[in-house]
Amino acid sequence: MLPALAPGDSEKELKPNGKGIGTLFNPGNGNANGQGKGGPGGGTTDNGIIYHGGPLLTGTVNVYYIWYGDWTKADNAAAVPILTDLAKNIGGSPYFNINSTYYDSTSHRVINSVAYVKSTDDHYSHGTSLSDAAVQDVVKVNLGALGNDTSGVYFVLTSADVTASSGFCTQYCGWHTFGTINGTNIKYSFVGDPTRCPTACMAQSIGPNGSTGADGMASVIAHELEEATTDPNLNAWYDRRGYENADKCAWTFGTTYVAPNGALANMKLGKDTTARDFLIQRNWVNASGGYCALQYP
Repeated sequence: MLPALAPGDSEKELKPNGKGIGTLFNPGNGNANGQGKGGPGGGTTDNGIIYHGGPLLTGTVNVYYIWYGDWTKADNAAAVPILTDLAKNIGGSPYFNINSTYYDSTSHRVINSVAYVKSTDDHYSHGTSLSDAAVQDVVKVNLGALGNDTSGVYFVLTSADVTASSGFCTQYCGWHTFGTINGTNIKYSFVGDPTRCPTACMAQSIGPNGSTGADGMASVIAHELEEATTDPNLNAWYDRRGYENADKCAWTFGTTYVAPNGALANMKLGKDTTARDFLIQRNWVNASGGYCALQYP
């Protein structure tokens, strides 16, 4: 449900506030909950989304994982290779190519290239309930192991016993933002384990790879990755209600098929016998009037 504009706001826009994908109960809540408002600004297109002049990640997008909490237990341990394979194979896919329809002020377009660089473990350095400030600090304390990368997106992936105090499971299932950390503009994201709230953050009870948590997290990671690419500083591509590209298609999956284990899937990522089935939400194509899709062209 789209948030209503306040009286007199017909010429104003809502701005992204960094809180990403809403829950199944409020799929549009995330980046369009009215916490920030701005003037008209930006160049319009006929594709239902507006460019506001900010930078994009137009080179290879480097992915870093911070495995926060305990990832040694059975289901969590199974999640590690699944989500690692997602990051290794989403680049170059027809799905990620949707982001190539977005461009910056110099007409440079996003390229269809993602590299999984490395990961590190963080065993509860900030406890089991993370504030937004704590999530940023988790990123900061782990940059020594991962390195400062202005072309990177750092994902804080939390195990099932960890929550986020600003609204995980009630207001969002994940989010992305940026901050100046160690003097560098760092893009980062929080994605929680959806088994804490399956009715709010899981599209199906078991996913195509058989790991309830990882299969649910995969779609949220994809959502935040594409938004961090096309709107890394929350001042590039979003519509007048503050929806970034993935927000406009949240929790919609297009044409699905049945994976070998009976779960629904809508794409394969990877090569040949190592390819995995995933159920990942659609993304907004910034062409031909704008539409949600699983691939481009």
